This record gives sequence, structure tokens and C-alpha cells, in this order.
Amino acid sequence: MTLPAGLLMAAPLAPLLWWQGKRVRRITPVLPEASGARTGRWVSGHASVQALSAGVHDRPLRVLVLGDSSAAGVGAAHQDEALSGQLGVHVRGHLGVCLPAVVEWTLLARTGLRTREAHGLLDDLGASRFDVAVVALGVNDVTALQRPASWVADVKQLVARLRGEQCVTRVLWSGLPPMHRFPALPQPLRAVLGRHARDLDAALKRHACRAQAGLQHVPMPTMSRPEWIARDGFHPGPQAYAVWGDAMAQALTQSVLQRQPGRSAV
Repeated sequence: MTLPAGLLMAAPLAPLLWWQGKRVRRITPVLPEASGARTGRWVSGHASVQALSAGVHDRPLRVLVLGDSSAAGVGAAHQDEALSGQLGVHVRGHLGVCLPAVVEWTLLARTGLRTREAHGLLDDLGASRFDVAVVALGVNDVTALQRPASWVADVKQLVARLRGEQCVTRVLWSGLPPMHRFPALPQPLRAVLGRHARDLDAALKRHACRAQAGLQHVPMPTMSRPEWIARDGFHPGPQAYAVWGDAMAQALTQSVLQRQPGRSAV
């Protein structure tokens, strides 16, 4: 079987990449996960009449945000500035109009998490049920140089569990970030991981297209401004989280609209 481009690049450079990776882990500042609540409600204060007239159901929409250090908000001081908080900021304008008037959300995230390890977080959910899962996983699978087919198998298992045990009807999986632009990574490590991130992202997109229902690949928005990166040179900063949260909020809103009879996405 032909290796994907990223792994082909990595093979002859393995000793150097191993040394660079070890050095990056040693010298890169370790930033904490964002402080703040990891559960809550987003509520519209003026939407009750609009919700009734628009035919939006009264039951709260239940959203699970699941992921690694980026979902945990590393690079932001507080969850309000991180992915979950910015998702809420951009969702609020649709509450009671395109979405239910109330959204109940839960964040489950841990630094260093690979996709296959996310099952450990789900073990803590018990009988909790959700309508939509927003997933940010894959960067640690890139740095582990996991093969695309193996990673897609892990994605399938996690999606199946979310749909089966948590009753999730839609999984919105964020595309992988542009690792070829991460300042913390020296060359050629940056080029190899950037190429491999694109390989895994393409594999996820192909799988989501074949899955027909239940899984949507949401492309990572362009965030090329260097000042948007956190001071560790690896994670998003607050401005990048705002752009990313907006993209995921748009995907969430469109996904809910598509499941409402007689409504079309806007």
C-alpha cells in the first residue's frame, strides 16, 4: 500500500524529526487549559414569541463539545474566550429563531488527547443525552503520525458511540488546523506535520461524505494572522478561537435547520 504524502516525507527524516519533536516538547511553554465553567445554558431573553411563531420546538437543544487541548481552551485565559464560549457567542443570535430558545451545553476536553482516547471522557457521561456533538480532535493523531485509515477507523468508532450511547443525531467534526504554519515547529518537522495534517483532514472529509448522515466535516477557517496564535506558537489565541467558534456555530445552526421539516438552511 502506498504511503500518504506526509508519511513518505517523514520516512527518510525519521531521526531528525524525532530529535526535533523531543526538543519542541522541551522548550515550548506549557500553557494551562482555560479556566471557567464547562457546563451551562445559552438562553435567548427575547425569543419566546418568535420561537412559537417560527415553529421552533420548546425542548432545549443539547450540545456536547468534545476534544483535546484546543477544545479545552489552551491559549485563552477563560472559557468565554475559548471554543465553547465563542460557539455560544455566535449561537446566541439564532436562539429562538433558527434554534430553540435554550441550548444546554457540556464541554469534555483534555490536553494531549488522541481520538481513540476520547472514549475515556465519554465514560463520565453516564446516561447523559445530546443532540449535537462538536468535536475537535486529530492534532495529536497528526503528531503521532497515525495512518489516515487507522485514524478514520478511530473516528468511526467514536461517532458510533456518540450516536449509540449519547443519542447524538449530528456530529460536527472540525477540520484540522494548518500545522504547516505553527511557529513552534521547526523545519522540516513543520512541513511534515503540516502535510500529514492535510492528509488526515482529507481522509476525514472523504469519510464524512460517504457516511451520508450523522457526521459532517467542518473545514477549519483560514487563520493566517501570526498575532492570532497563542504565545506557545502552537495553540489558537482568543482571536482565532472567535473565528473558529463562528464557523462551528454556523455549521451547528445549518445542521439543526436541515433536520426541521419545511425549513431550509440560511
